[in-house]
Amino acid sequence: MFQVRIHGRGGQGVVTAAEMLSIAAFLEGKHAQAFPSFGSERMGAPVVSFCRISNREIRLREPVQEPNAVIIQDRTVIGPARAFQGIVSGGYALINSPEAEYEDQGRDDITMKCVGATEIALEHIGKPLPNAILLGSFAALTKIIQLDSVLEAIKTKFSGAIAEKNSVAAKIAYDRLA
Repeated sequence: MFQVRIHGRGGQGVVTAAEMLSIAAFLEGKHAQAFPSFGSERMGAPVVSFCRISNREIRLREPVQEPNAVIIQDRTVIGPARAFQGIVSGGYALINSPEAEYEDQGRDDITMKCVGATEIALEHIGKPLPNAILLGSFAALTKIIQLDSVLEAIKTKFSGAIAEKNSVAAKIAYDRLA
């Protein structure tokens, strides 16, 4: 089973990211589940969501404590949320940052990559919403899902021009890490 924990702030689409990731996995014939964990439910408050992907039925329901990957939608939550805690050896950390500031720090038994998802979002969507974009990078980094599945999942959550803009941005983010 591949377990993912997504950290960010309220209003960034953290819960939607987990849902789209599970939809992408489902589209590939895998079992998946996505669920959030809220503290104070307000814009800007730290939010965590989880996704599990497996080739078999998933019976676990508790929060992901030892993820294979973490996706950080807002780097200001890294310290307070202890975002890198519990990542299994050989795992991944994908950080929304225009600078590669985290890639050479921390644990050398995991792969850390940075992508400026907010900047890509502002340029192509017009809003600082990095969730779908980071899923494009996640597909390139982990190979656990395919980009085409991410693009289809985006279309299940968004429609029209918003879906198209998110898809273009996700492809750009994918290419930056592919």
